Amino acid sequence: MKSVNMVAGFVLLALASSFASAYDPSPLQDFCVAPTDSSTGVNVNGKFCKDPSHVKCDDFFFNGLKLPGDTNNPLGAQVSPGFVSEFPALNTLGISMVRIDYAPRVGVNPPHVHPRASELLLVLEGTLYVGFVSSNPNNTLYSKILSKGEMFLFPIGMIHFQRNIGSTPAVAIAALSSQNPGVITIANTIFGADTMIDPDLLATSFQLKPDVVKILQTKTWFDNVNFDA
Repeated sequence: MKSVNMVAGFVLLALASSFASAYDPSPLQDFCVAPTDSSTGVNVNGKFCKDPSHVKCDDFFFNGLKLPGDTNNPLGAQVSPGFVSEFPALNTLGISMVRIDYAPRVGVNPPHVHPRASELLLVLEGTLYVGFVSSNPNNTLYSKILSKGEMFLFPIGMIHFQRNIGSTPAVAIAALSSQNPGVITIANTIFGADTMIDPDLLATSFQLKPDVVKILQTKTWFDNVNFDA
């Protein structure tokens, strides 16, 4: 009887282990339509791995965040990314980093979302007003004024923002919990979609006059993430 109980316990443990390890990995791209012909498929959810025998020390080095971003733009802020596309060594490691530069008083990193990552922001220089808004139905604003050396957390999927409220340039570094966190800037997405969303739908949704929506849709919405750095 004791051996039967031991076997039963082992089986339950094995089943529990299989259930614990059998899960779909978090997506690392916006969507993935399965091909019906495998010859037309592409690698997804990460990148191919380099042969370890070809890996060099420099593969683990990245200097893309050392220079200030150009804040002479409509938002007065520039995001310099260190995602897997810029720093391939991050592949499969679930982490990335960005540098954000803000012009005095006017520098804004506008309301946006990272669909695949939480963000931990550290202020290196200056004074920032930062915050995020929780999901429906509460829509609670959590905000704080940060000074040099202070941090703030933006949970995954929450709309968040930063603004330089100081009289000097500000700099922040943000760590993100994905090699490819994604960025959805709210205004750019809603009013700057490559095919216009029905203005009447947006007018009703935002409780605006259709003419106001049409004006917003004709604007050029600036993307302050410098993917070409």
